[in-house]
Amino acid sequence: MLGSSARLRWLFLMLFFSKVSPEGCPEGTSCTNSPPESEPNKHCVGARCPARTSRNSRPSHHQSSSSGSFLQPSRVHLLHPAREESLGTGQGSTDTWGVHQNLSGNNSRDCKGIECKLPLRIRLKSRGRSPCVGEGCQVVEGQRDSQGMVRLSDRAAHFIGEVPDFQHGTSELGAAPLGVQLTCDIKPGENEVPSEDALILQLQLSKGQEKFVELLKSQQKTITDLQQKLSEQQVLLVNQQRQIIEQQRKMYEQMDLIKVQYSILFDTVKQMSFQSLQEDIQNYFEAHLQGLQNQARNHLQKTYSVHKVDVDAKVIDVGGPLLDCDQCESDEFCNFQKMPPQCEKCTLCPAGFFQLSECSETDDRICQDRDECMDSPSICGEKIKCLNTPGGFRCLGVAEKDAALGLCGEQYFFNKELQECQACSECEEEVVSFPCTADSDTVCSYASKSELSESWSANVSLPSAKLTNSQVYPGLNLKIKEKQQCEILSPDDNTLIFKQHGLLWADLNFAVKHNCRNFLQLSLKMNNSEEGYELSGSRIEQPDGKYFQSTSISCAAEVEPGHTLSLFLKSPNQFCNQSKDLHVYDLNTPLSIFWLSHDTGAVAMTAQMSTAMHYQTNYRPTFKIISVSDPYMISLSHDGRSIKFTESGVVKFVFQQALYSMGPTCVREGFSLISYINRNGTNSELMQIFKSGVNYRDTSISASGAGKVNSGDVISFEITSPAQCNVRYFGENSGISILSLIWIPTAISTAVTAKVSSTGLPTGAVRNKLLHFQDPSNDRIIKLMTSGQYAHKYFMFAERGTVSISLHLKLIHSCNILKLTLNKLISDQGPSAAVAQQIGGQMPEGSLWTSVSFRFSFDVQNGTKISVSLDCIRGRINHIAHDQGTNFSIFWVSS
Repeated sequence: MLGSSARLRWLFLMLFFSKVSPEGCPEGTSCTNSPPESEPNKHCVGARCPARTSRNSRPSHHQSSSSGSFLQPSRVHLLHPAREESLGTGQGSTDTWGVHQNLSGNNSRDCKGIECKLPLRIRLKSRGRSPCVGEGCQVVEGQRDSQGMVRLSDRAAHFIGEVPDFQHGTSELGAAPLGVQLTCDIKPGENEVPSEDALILQLQLSKGQEKFVELLKSQQKTITDLQQKLSEQQVLLVNQQRQIIEQQRKMYEQMDLIKVQYSILFDTVKQMSFQSLQEDIQNYFEAHLQGLQNQARNHLQKTYSVHKVDVDAKVIDVGGPLLDCDQCESDEFCNFQKMPPQCEKCTLCPAGFFQLSECSETDDRICQDRDECMDSPSICGEKIKCLNTPGGFRCLGVAEKDAALGLCGEQYFFNKELQECQACSECEEEVVSFPCTADSDTVCSYASKSELSESWSANVSLPSAKLTNSQVYPGLNLKIKEKQQCEILSPDDNTLIFKQHGLLWADLNFAVKHNCRNFLQLSLKMNNSEEGYELSGSRIEQPDGKYFQSTSISCAAEVEPGHTLSLFLKSPNQFCNQSKDLHVYDLNTPLSIFWLSHDTGAVAMTAQMSTAMHYQTNYRPTFKIISVSDPYMISLSHDGRSIKFTESGVVKFVFQQALYSMGPTCVREGFSLISYINRNGTNSELMQIFKSGVNYRDTSISASGAGKVNSGDVISFEITSPAQCNVRYFGENSGISILSLIWIPTAISTAVTAKVSSTGLPTGAVRNKLLHFQDPSNDRIIKLMTSGQYAHKYFMFAERGTVSISLHLKLIHSCNILKLTLNKLISDQGPSAAVAQQIGGQMPEGSLWTSVSFRFSFDVQNGTKISVSLDCIRGRINHIAHDQGTNFSIFWVSS
């Protein structure tokens, strides 16, 4: 490769040859038509030379189409040394340049260097001579001719002499002199430019290309460095991931080891905790075993009997304080199995059992079943097999009609439900109302109980997370704190135990802020055992934001002594922690019980809704009766969609439906639950409540009210939802979709339904303002005060009794917490006291309306007044619906 100076010399050399015309005459040189005689070997060149008829050498690859002074930009070719030699000797024809020269005629004295190899006509002339240019005019060397061009021969000779490559051979080309060939590419007549400008442009492009190549090389190097760094980072990331996986594996191994150690520790603690107690008990019984066996033999009556042994009361000392009861009554004993020990009533042996031992201060009475088949082998006849049952016996193969004729014998009756003979009950302190017959038991009347109705209330809270499992799944019992003592029931281990027969109406107000998945289910459960069932339940949906939600559930049931009632809270999955995800609002007396005696003639019914098979909007449920105390008084219609009443009376009901909805319109417009009463073929609306909608959530809608019904009246229900809102309605047997009601004769009961007055509605920043009501009825017992300072604010009772209140409020607000409080005023001089309370949280996002409701039962006296106050914390009340969606009902029963 040539250097920069050598490259520049090549440039001017090519520039020189580009100015040679195709005919071989230098541009601007005057040529004659015929060569001189003295120079026969010298060819005539130029435009005046005659045309050639033949050429000895191969024709030129590119010829100019005009005799002008411009040539096309050319490609440069190196000539073979043999061709240079032919050019120098004059043999052959001209190639592209068209130059032939006889070197023998050259004057070596006038040339030097590479100039001697050039033809005479292009050699550098002496400064003394002035060669002819153009039309014969002589121009001094270095001056321009008439066309403004410098003589190219002088320029070429000047630069050729300085190029060393033309004086010495190149080893790469066989040590022969080099030559230059310029070939034109541009077509004649199109884009013709001077050959000097074309060459300069080509060189500039070459130089730019070299810079571009250098730039690409530098960028390629940068990319290579980046790729190398990226590979290093990838290797580092892979190593870190391997370390993380290794740490996780070690963590799992440690967790497995901890589980094994915990299991071993737990087994050790169990063994140690019971070891000392077991040893003490064993020593005690070993010391007294012989005496116990001797006494047991003396009291044996039958081989299958279980005997009680009278043992002096002793307290086993297991390292703790002495256990003792206070002074118990004559018909009570001290129960040491409870901590602390409590006095309890002695058990009365039921019919069909006999007494083994009397009730003492420390032990209960022991009863043994009587085996009628062994005492009377022929009780069923000789060919009929007898089977002993608790409290009775069964004659296998005997029809019901035969047994009802008196087959069971004296002091026994045929039980149709059990299909067996049972012993007749005995009335001890009670009066016999109806004696025992062949197919019915003895009916005793409780003369000591004169109360027709009674109420009871208590507080409710979550059990301590330290004492119980903190997981809400599969469920936990809420803690019941008794507020007042009552003769009809008693609390025991967070469970209510009923002492008397009767009908039950229970109300529970509950407010919680939870972050559990799906929903929470709150239930009222009867008989906390394997055979227990849920009377009523409500689902509290998972909110989008963390705010308080409130719900109220109610139920009606028939209870007997020994039946239990508990409050149950559960989550459908295990992702709900009691200490982290649950925050229960401390309401004022959320649980209330309304008890009715059988002497009132009340009838209780519970019906269950069937599950809807498809998603729908409007829904009319179909009922299936689960239990009814008198099917003659209350029955279903022919299609199972309505409840029919045989006689006139007052009815207290609750309707609860679990559902799942999909669609944004569900949230915006919500759901409405409407109850209708059909009287004499005319349908009228009994009440209507509103529930905020949810999207892709489980929730429940509930309505509770009271009203008067006539003979033949029918009550039905309907749930409406907005268009494009798909709703699935459930009908499980867990109490989430039920209808419960109690019917009472009008002689001892009444009911009033009131609406919120459109005038005097509390709006704006409301703080403990009383609601105004309007009462369309004129009842004798329940009166709305219309004059004085309590006008349209207070309801007054004219007789003593038990009252059940139900309020449902539909409104728009921006309050953080909304409180509804039921106030009770006994006298005009004293202050009113809050007896019940319910709260509502913030409005669900996207909802136009929201609602809040509460239910409560309590005792009233003659002249007792009640009112409802509304309190908005950190916000304002914007609007309260007074025509639809807001209801206030009062149910009263004489006590």
